[in-house]
Amino acid sequence: MVDVKGRWALITGASRGIGYLTALFMAEKGCNLILHGRTKEHCAKVLEEVKALGVEAYAVGAELSDLDAVEKMLQEIDALGMRVDIVLNNAGLQIAYRNEYFKTPVSDYTESFKINTIAPAMICYHFMPKMKEYGFGRILNTTSGIKLDPQQAGYSASKAALDKITIDLGHTVEGTDVMINLTDPGWCRTDLGGPHAPNAPESAIPGIVVGVFVDDKKSGRNLGAQHFAGMTLEDAVKKAETEFASLY
Repeated sequence: MVDVKGRWALITGASRGIGYLTALFMAEKGCNLILHGRTKEHCAKVLEEVKALGVEAYAVGAELSDLDAVEKMLQEIDALGMRVDIVLNNAGLQIAYRNEYFKTPVSDYTESFKINTIAPAMICYHFMPKMKEYGFGRILNTTSGIKLDPQQAGYSASKAALDKITIDLGHTVEGTDVMINLTDPGWCRTDLGGPHAPNAPESAIPGIVVGVFVDDKKSGRNLGAQHFAGMTLEDAVKKAETEFASLY
């Protein structure tokens, strides 16, 4: 199992919900953190809390629908001077639920794809070559289990596109210590999932990050968090490595 103590991880959408819980969990494991929110100020609370756990941490801000802002954020992270070994592309947007789905506006697609597909792809393209150079890296892209639901077409299509990007990139590093996989928190009671979702946000831990800790050199898998609900991290890692086969 990978030891993340002293390594640096970027977590997008870290100011609330699953991203917030992920940040606390990673800090408890000794991982230093770069915490992304729409603004730096949105990350003030989580920044204070992870530092109190004894790790180093910085906050960065970018509206992910503004792709120039995403590029500026990446340059800001580079200027900090640390080696980013772990990327958790957690941030996402569920833009609308359209009962009259034949009237779905084009903007549902353009906004969803910028935030849920293009921004995380840019982040992958930025850090993955560096990881290959270093010989180590873990990237987890957050997907969704939504299907057969045209009411959420923009969101589900953007996540399906992210799945494709992740799987195709994974093929290029299969068998190496740079691993890129998918994760899915399940339908949780967060701001995105709403108050009627069946799962507590805490049920996504440790599964939402198990792909960071696996050490089997396999990429392209969907390590859905609810498969690991209630497990210790050690047992979750064992399950991921023995029950989730390579796609390639």
